[in-house]
Amino acid sequence: MAKILIIVGTESGNAQMCADHLSDNLPALGHEVEVAGDADAGSAELDGRDVVLVCTATHGDGELPDNIIPLAERLRAEAPDLSHLRYGVIALGDQTYKATFCQAGKDMDALFARCGARKVGERLEIDACTQPLPDEEALNWAQEWVTML
Repeated sequence: MAKILIIVGTESGNAQMCADHLSDNLPALGHEVEVAGDADAGSAELDGRDVVLVCTATHGDGELPDNIIPLAERLRAEAPDLSHLRYGVIALGDQTYKATFCQAGKDMDALFARCGARKVGERLEIDACTQPLPDEEALNWAQEWVTML
């Protein structure tokens, strides 16, 4: 059993919807899930954590959602040692923005890796053009992801 912190970067609510769906369903697989959403994502504490799942949308021209920017800035500025941490990333984007598709997820992935966290599995990239309701795709991916923890 893993204790999973899902850190949500959201603007329109799709990433939050995915995180809530995971929070509702992953405990049935034997995992404890905590969600750091809207107001909590930017101040999420990573000390003492073992597993983090970043679930973030991309908005504008490839930007991070406002609520997760403080966490990203903290990771950039402090570069904490996260070698104790395993992580995964669910990135939501819109493929019509080809140059910045899922950029927020890619950026958070790079930040965690730069701080020494160990990535589990591949990043899931969900395209809003082909998957308008991303929660089921996220759950299907997460059910496989947790087997690698």
